[in-house]
Amino acid sequence: MSTEVDFDSFPVVAKGHQFEDFTPGREFAHHWGRTIAAADNVLFCSAVCNWNPMYLNAEFAKAHGHPDAVVNPMLVLCTVVGLSVEDLSEVGGPFLGMSGVDFGVPVHPGDTITASSVVASARESASRPSTGVVTWRTEARNQRGETVLTYQRTNLVAKRVR
Repeated sequence: MSTEVDFDSFPVVAKGHQFEDFTPGREFAHHWGRTIAAADNVLFCSAVCNWNPMYLNAEFAKAHGHPDAVVNPMLVLCTVVGLSVEDLSEVGGPFLGMSGVDFGVPVHPGDTITASSVVASARESASRPSTGVVTWRTEARNQRGETVLTYQRTNLVAKRVR
């Protein structure tokens, strides 16, 4: 019995979307979301050397009116961008920037974050005819429906090969 795997027998499945799929106003409800654990927050803060006690000390956060430590907002931003990749930028293309980043209610360990994005604009690239420039407005909410984050993100997106 052979234990070799025939990788050619596995079909390549296209993922993501091309420029033509991003018509202004189209909404994408991103997959099931992510519950952020206390360990995620501690690991992230440690990795980026952010020792703010609001993020790492539950008693400090409680003394300032929070029910628990506050999740580092940059972890929330990174998580939400990650939730959107499959729908918006998995095909690839350079990240061109973010604007209008607004953090809403604080996120605490145990909160589950979900996100959706709407195509804000899409135009052909003037300098790269095989691509377009797409901007999405993304909103993230916690399990109570409260907005925790909004922002706009712009990427260069490949057009379909014809």
